Amino acid sequence: MSVRISSPGRRPLTAAVAVLAALLLVACSSDGGEKQDGPVTITVWAWYPAFQGVVDLFNRTHTDIRIEWTNAGTGQDQYTKLQTALKAGKGAPDVVMLEFQELPTFQLTKHLVDLGRYGANDLRGNYVDWAWKQVSNGDAVYAIPVDAGPMAMLYRQDIFEQYGLTVPKTWAEFKEQAQKLKAAAPDRFMTDFGANDGGFMTGLMWQAGARPFTYDVAKPQNIGVNVNSEPATKVMSYWEDLVDNGLADTTAYGTTDFYNGLGSGKYATYLAAGWGPGYLASVAKTTAGKWRAAPLPQWTAGEDAQGDWGGSSFAVTDQTKHPEQATRVAMEIFGANRDAWKIGIDEAFLFPTATPILEWDYFRTKEYAFFGGQKVNEVFVPAYNGIEEFAWSPFNSYSFNQLTTALGQAVEKKTSWPDALGTVQQNVTTYASKQGFKVSR
Repeated sequence: MSVRISSPGRRPLTAAVAVLAALLLVACSSDGGEKQDGPVTITVWAWYPAFQGVVDLFNRTHTDIRIEWTNAGTGQDQYTKLQTALKAGKGAPDVVMLEFQELPTFQLTKHLVDLGRYGANDLRGNYVDWAWKQVSNGDAVYAIPVDAGPMAMLYRQDIFEQYGLTVPKTWAEFKEQAQKLKAAAPDRFMTDFGANDGGFMTGLMWQAGARPFTYDVAKPQNIGVNVNSEPATKVMSYWEDLVDNGLADTTAYGTTDFYNGLGSGKYATYLAAGWGPGYLASVAKTTAGKWRAAPLPQWTAGEDAQGDWGGSSFAVTDQTKHPEQATRVAMEIFGANRDAWKIGIDEAFLFPTATPILEWDYFRTKEYAFFGGQKVNEVFVPAYNGIEEFAWSPFNSYSFNQLTTALGQAVEKKTSWPDALGTVQQNVTTYASKQGFKVSR
């Protein structure tokens, strides 16, 4: 499942340190498999909603492979267990769900099997360039993309109509409409800015052209750190201004107050990822029929710059005794299987990465009653296709922790948000250097 709003970005520093301390514990991927009678059992760790139905479907339609699924925890809870098992040399699953931003960490410690050796490159054409590059390096493939989080703006049509607001196409217009709303309804906000969610903030900076890290797994000891770039600073200055003027709220995402705000009309918009429509429908049931989806506002009129908030994949660990069969599971459990994706779309509200599913009429033109019958994927699919390449650091837990901590303090103490990015830049640069990376700007 995609990054959820409960802010998996707030991950303990100890977890990141534990991963990087394991750099010297390098294990080689197994090339062969053990022969056995009957179907090969492949263990899978994942926390996708409604995943049991997908597992059951796979097991019904495959006679030579059987999946044994465990929910080992969500996000960092699973990663901590996985890191412990990989370090111990036993206890890891054959196949594991990993978010895009976590892949470099496990690539760095050499615990992911190169799926390209078992036919994964045959799927390259099923994915847009940016999504495939999230999981690969040249011909080496470290995971199979499953879902993503292209961003868009969900808005309360009834509130917009009540106060004569127009759907903003640029961030300048977004501010103008926020001012109009505040003048007419002082208790309402145009939106909420969740400074406790590193994925959300990164998605907005991604759209603006920020690239906080330059990292190539083929050159693992080199990293570029540019957290407080001009585009990133522009984003934070903009949102600081909206917050200072009472146009945007700063209630932490994933809290009761935030849910209540979505349901009560306190927020006229919700800047969401591709999984957001399902999330919103689950936490703001009483507002069914009142929401609509529109493209994310642009920094420059007429542009088509996009950002992503979340996304995950299936990787194969080096503890598998059946790398070929495990690769097939990673490739086929969702892949472009319409039956599996019908479960993922209808019951788990996942946003698929496979182009054959994105182009499938059932998905692309699906009408959502919660959005007044709007075909919201006609907004999110073009956003997904417009996303450009983005690199993550091999210590994402630490960098997200620094980002959310610094911005959270800036919000609380009413200090400069761009300066907070400068603090993150300094701390991350120091951290990377201490871990043995050669750091450049």
